[in-house]
Amino acid sequence: MSLVQPRPRLLEPGLPALPPGLERYRVAGGGAVVVAAFAGDSLTIVDKEGRQRAELAVFAPDGRPDPGAIGAKPAGPAEGINRLLAGEGEDAALIAAALRRRGLPQQVRSAVALFEHDSLPGEEARFTVERDCILILHSAGGPSLPEEQAAPTDLILFIRRAKLPERLEPVLPPPLAEPRLEFRVPRASALAYEVAEGEYIQVIDVEGRQCSDFLAFTARQLQRGIERGLEVTTTRTLNGMAYPGPGLYAKFFDQDMQPLVEVVRDTVGRHDAFALACTAKYYEDMGYPGHPNCSDNFNNALAPYGVAARRGWPAINYFYNTILGADNALTLDEPWSRPGDYVLMRASTDLVCASSACPDDIDAANGWNPTEVHVRIYPKHRTFSKAIATRMTPDADAELTRETGFHPRTSALTRSFTAYRGFWLPQSFAAHGPVEEYYACRERAAVIDLSALRKFEVLGPDAEALMQYCVTRDVRRLAVGQVVYTAICYEHGGMIDDGTLFRLGPDNFRWIGGESFGGEWLRQQAAAKGWKVWVKSATDQLHNIAVQGPKSREILSQVIWTPPARPSLSELGWFRFTVGRIGDHNGAPVVVSRTGYTGELGYEIWCHPKDAVGVWDRVFEAGAPHGIAPMGLAALDMLRIEAGLIFAGYEFTDETDPLEAGIGFAVAAKKEEDYIGKDALERRRAHPQRALVGLELAGNEPVGHGDCVHVGRARIGTVTSGTRSPILKKSIALARLDIAHAAPGTEVEVGKLDGHQKRLPAVVAPFPFYDPQKIRVRS
Repeated sequence: MSLVQPRPRLLEPGLPALPPGLERYRVAGGGAVVVAAFAGDSLTIVDKEGRQRAELAVFAPDGRPDPGAIGAKPAGPAEGINRLLAGEGEDAALIAAALRRRGLPQQVRSAVALFEHDSLPGEEARFTVERDCILILHSAGGPSLPEEQAAPTDLILFIRRAKLPERLEPVLPPPLAEPRLEFRVPRASALAYEVAEGEYIQVIDVEGRQCSDFLAFTARQLQRGIERGLEVTTTRTLNGMAYPGPGLYAKFFDQDMQPLVEVVRDTVGRHDAFALACTAKYYEDMGYPGHPNCSDNFNNALAPYGVAARRGWPAINYFYNTILGADNALTLDEPWSRPGDYVLMRASTDLVCASSACPDDIDAANGWNPTEVHVRIYPKHRTFSKAIATRMTPDADAELTRETGFHPRTSALTRSFTAYRGFWLPQSFAAHGPVEEYYACRERAAVIDLSALRKFEVLGPDAEALMQYCVTRDVRRLAVGQVVYTAICYEHGGMIDDGTLFRLGPDNFRWIGGESFGGEWLRQQAAAKGWKVWVKSATDQLHNIAVQGPKSREILSQVIWTPPARPSLSELGWFRFTVGRIGDHNGAPVVVSRTGYTGELGYEIWCHPKDAVGVWDRVFEAGAPHGIAPMGLAALDMLRIEAGLIFAGYEFTDETDPLEAGIGFAVAAKKEEDYIGKDALERRRAHPQRALVGLELAGNEPVGHGDCVHVGRARIGTVTSGTRSPILKKSIALARLDIAHAAPGTEVEVGKLDGHQKRLPAVVAPFPFYDPQKIRVRS
């Protein structure tokens, strides 16, 4: 028997894990992909979440329908594909462009139907390609009623190639539009190029974990012999950020504070704007004289444009992973970028640009293996959505920031948007501001777009068993039409998420939380137990606004129609929901719940995105006589802190249990059946170590997340959230403290600066700070 233990496997989910010849394509719910297949290839189509109908159209290379090319039977109508092609939006345009490039018709006559009945999560359909063909795979499904639980979900297509090319080339992401120009920057080199005002520059990491330094100069100034180029110190100062990103603070400036480029999209979110592009001196000092470097490569590439050579170029170092530590040391690690990741910029003026493929192979800057960079230039008449990519898990597909169904109305009222969990949500509104929006909610009524909440439909005969096993409340006591606030935990008691669970029927639930992983976690538990239950993603089919404030019932009573078999709005109790329509029985379908996140009487309206503008307009029409106002996230944060409501990443993480997060009431003390985390939570309840408390501070200085809390020199806790309360006229905070110092009336100090040089006196106080008896929200 060997005494040598096997080496633990290094986990690198960001790198390609598929063997040569195996390709993977994600088909988003309601979307499609177009891909070529060749004789001998094997196709595997996976219904990831189950119950997802697919349409597969097959064409011969000359454009004729040819389902026999994959051994399929004659196909039926391609209703879903044609509906997608007839629609508007970027997804439809990309599919239409892919068909045009391959000479295929824009109307598809027929398609093979897959997964037509109750397919299980992970069910597969397999085909062998008998002759060359082109495939369109569509995840079918259109708008559904809010109570139907029928949102289209993802499919995965795997193609195992029968023949491998002599040289395996990385698969580039498809063009965002027809490029005016595209070229490859060879490894360890740099290239210069010209871009006109308004054109788009896409810098692509071809194989992943490859840095690309970027320079830009004003072309008109260069023609006059004046160098005015991208200047990172000026950019940091004007934006108040380490480097720009998509959104409000997106532009790079030159030393004259003139904008050069605007970042439109970023699928990585980790770059460097502190260090120089690599230099000869760096390699010489490390013992590698004569090593190629980006600065010298830039000098050679820019010389024809009259740009003076420099020993070191300040640049935006795309994909470079720089860490500025608490010890003031600047260090590096492997890039976060994966194959096909990119940054998309828009030129603010005519430019001369240069991009490098960094040659650094002596450290982790390029993952120890320098590769190539690809650049595409798109014409200025194209438009692209502003977006940041997020991933549910490290190995998940990237999701670009998207707009909610209410965006046409909110964007007309503000430009102050923030990327929150994959959606652009308003921070505040230009005509109001956070404090006025706050008072609108406290005194009248306010409307906030919360469509970024994650929605999952839980369906099937074992739906109740799954939710009983996965949440901390007793789900068997939940009636149809009722909502309960609860938590999902790991076995050690740490929280995955908090959220609300709707019971739509005996075997129908809707989980609404903040965490995308919540649905994946539920599916994993169902599979482990062998239960017959489907967990279907519904976030993109169900958008929502919260109408909150003392006038909300009066306003919505004029808006919401309910059928006789459903509770009317005025009959709706706290944590109950009803199904109705806007205006009358012919109006847009909605679900209305008496829930909220403000501590005020309030409701949430859930609708399909296509109906969102109409819902918004009707609510504001009815609310105008009552002084209704739009509200952003900044005002919401003040409201929820006053109400003692917790926020993911602040009041709880996976290291925090619900008891420490201040929601012990959401852990059923008498739930006899086993559930995930039960044993750990019972131990923690019996032996608490920390507690969430309120703090009232002396003076008006604000405190914020992460500020330390002390008794004398000893640190005894951390501020989780803080705000200056407009209505209480004092600074307040939520904090997690050692249980020995958590009693109301305990005097503590909040540390600022280094935690010791400046202290703000505070007293532990009960929370909610506002309406502690919850009279208003229950009224």
